[in-house]
Amino acid sequence: MILKTKICGVSDSKTLNYIVNHNYPPQFIGFVINYPKSKRYVEIKKLQELLKINKRKSFYVAVLVNPQNEFLEKIKDFPFDYYQLYNCNFEKIQLIKKKYNKKIITAFTINNYKDFENFESFKDVTDIYLFDSKGYEKSMSFDHSLIENINFGKEVMLAGNIQINDDLEKIKKIADIIDISGGLETLGLKDISKIEIFLTKIKRMNDET
Repeated sequence: MILKTKICGVSDSKTLNYIVNHNYPPQFIGFVINYPKSKRYVEIKKLQELLKINKRKSFYVAVLVNPQNEFLEKIKDFPFDYYQLYNCNFEKIQLIKKKYNKKIITAFTINNYKDFENFESFKDVTDIYLFDSKGYEKSMSFDHSLIENINFGKEVMLAGNIQINDDLEKIKKIADIIDISGGLETLGLKDISKIEIFLTKIKRMNDET
């Protein structure tokens, strides 16, 4: 199985240009756009400029925490392929998916099994399940073994303070997509050298499959 990649929390044009023009670009690139508590937050005017950069072979993902209708209307014509939704119930996700015709990444923040035991109730509105830590704006981990050996029936994306030196082969056995953000940063900013190491490592690992 090929392990897909998502680089999240991109907030500057230099990093974005480097990623989309890489020989082994990630399948997904995420932007935190309605959660100002995050150091990776991108406000609307800056976002508009960033999204003028050709996504080329990647999908652009809007990372949204319980977005309000007014905000969704502001971004409805932006070139996002996926909405990654936190803290939304089934009915809200269903309305967003139908109204804005976007693919949906449903995010579950995990401390224990109870935090995702109802995942099946979202299957009709979800394209990808994301399992993340409770950290939100902080880089925190959770016990990845909680989701091992479960047939989710959808692609699974795994996040939660993943580092480039982690055993990515182990993650490959759990998830279809690895979602990394803080692990590609130095002093809170995306680090091109770490991005290069990560994308090359994933390419090499997939070539060995």
